[in-house]
Amino acid sequence: MKRIAIVGGGIAGLAAAYELAQKDAPAVEVALFEASPRLGGIVETVREGGFVIECGPDAWVTEKPWARELAEELGLSSEMMPSNDDARKTYVLMDGRLQAMPDGMRMMVPADLDALDRSELFSAEAKYAYHDEVNRAEELKADAPKYDESVASFVQRHFGDEVLEKIGAPLLRGVFGGEVTELSVRAVMAPFVAMEREHGSLIIAMQARAAAKKDKDAAIFTTLRSGLETLVDNIVAAIPADWIRLSTAVHSLSRSDQGWTLKTSKSEESVDAVMVAAPVDTARELLQPIDARAAELMTMDSSSAVVVAFGFTDAAKFIVPPGFGFLVPEGSGSLLLACTFVDQKFAGRVPQNGRLVRAFFGGAAAERLMKCGNDETASVARLELARLLGPLPEPQVTMVRRWPSSLPQYGVGHLERMVELDERVRRLDGLSLLGNGYRGVGLPDLIRNARAAARQIVEEMKAPGGEKE
Repeated sequence: MKRIAIVGGGIAGLAAAYELAQKDAPAVEVALFEASPRLGGIVETVREGGFVIECGPDAWVTEKPWARELAEELGLSSEMMPSNDDARKTYVLMDGRLQAMPDGMRMMVPADLDALDRSELFSAEAKYAYHDEVNRAEELKADAPKYDESVASFVQRHFGDEVLEKIGAPLLRGVFGGEVTELSVRAVMAPFVAMEREHGSLIIAMQARAAAKKDKDAAIFTTLRSGLETLVDNIVAAIPADWIRLSTAVHSLSRSDQGWTLKTSKSEESVDAVMVAAPVDTARELLQPIDARAAELMTMDSSSAVVVAFGFTDAAKFIVPPGFGFLVPEGSGSLLLACTFVDQKFAGRVPQNGRLVRAFFGGAAAERLMKCGNDETASVARLELARLLGPLPEPQVTMVRRWPSSLPQYGVGHLERMVELDERVRRLDGLSLLGNGYRGVGLPDLIRNARAAARQIVEEMKAPGGEKE
C-alpha cells in the first residue's frame, strides 16, 4: 500500500486528501499533518447571535466551477447561495467621500460606457481615456508585449494613471495585497491578457463577453448559507479520521531512493509521496536542503491581512450606502484597505434587522496591527469606519483575525518561474506543491490544483508497477 503525506491542512491539503479518499482510488495510507489545532487555514466561520461571520474569504468566484463542483459532491447544493447582485454597487474613497463605481464594471473595465459617462468617480480626462481605448483596439493588439509586465503597466497602457490609482490598484490590493507596480499581469489578470491578445481593447472584449454569456443572471460570487467553514467540515467528514494529525508540525524533509522521510514534532515518518500544502514560506524552508534552486524559485514577497467584523442588532442605527462595500486607494488618508457591507452582499448573514460589516487592513497598516491586541485593533477599525460612515453604535459581536504573510505576491515573471519550478519538482519523484503560492489564490484554483495533483498520484498508482507493497 502506498503511503502519502500531506503537509498542511488548509483547503488545498484537505481537497487533496478528499480526492485520495474517493472510492475509485486505490487503497492508500495517508497522513495529513497540520501544525495548528484546527483545519481549514484561513477558511473559518464564526456563528454568534444570529450573525454568520467569515474570518477569511467570504465567497468564491462563480464562473470558476471547481469549488461549486466539490460542494455539489459533498451534498451542499442546497447550501450554495449567490451574492445579491441586484444590489451590487462598490464605492471608492475619494477626497473623503465614497464615490460609486459605474455599473457594469469588471475590475477596472466597463462594459457600459454610458454608465461610465454618468459616473462622478472619474474626471473628463479619464472618461476620454476609456472611450479612446476602444478606438485604439488595433494598436493595442499589435503592441501587446510578448513578455510579462506589471499590472500597473498593463492598466496604464489601456486607461492611464487615474484609472490605475482610483480603482485598478485598490481592487488588486484587496485581492492580492501587493504593489501593482510589481504584480505580474499574466499571473493575476490572465483573462484580461487573453482579451488584449484577441480584441486589443478590453472594453470591446468585455462587451463581446457580456453579449455571449450564456447565463446572464449568474451572480459574480457564490457562498454557503451557513458559512464557508461548512465546506471544510464536510470535506473533513469525508476523510478517514485516522488520516488527520493536528498540532503536528513537519520540521524537515529528506529524500532517498526508497522515498521520502518527514521529521515532525512528534515522530519520523517514511512515505512514498509528499504533497506540500503548507504556506509557501514553510514549503520553501522544507525544500531548501533538497533542491536549493527550487527553493530559490519559491522565494516571493507576501503581505499580511487583518480582518475586523462588527455585528449590530439594529441596522437603522448604523446606515451604510446601498451596495457591497468600498475600496480605499493609497494616499486617501485612511488606514483601511476595504470594507464589506456583508448583510447587503449576502442574504441570511444577520438576525432580523441586523447589520454586519467587515473592515480590512493590509500593507503597513496590517503589519502594525499584527502587534496590537484585539481590543486595540477593534478600536482602530471603529475609528476608521466612523470617519467615513458616521458614528458606530455598540456592536453585539466583534471578531478580529490576523493572517500573517497570507497573500503571496506573484511578481513579474511568476509564470516563467513556475514553469522552471514544476520541472524541478517533476525530477523529485513523489513531490507535489499545493497552495496559494503557485497557480492562483482563490478557493476554486486551490481546489482544482490540489485535486489534480492527487489524481495524478492515483493514476500513477493504477499504472502497471505503480503500487508499492
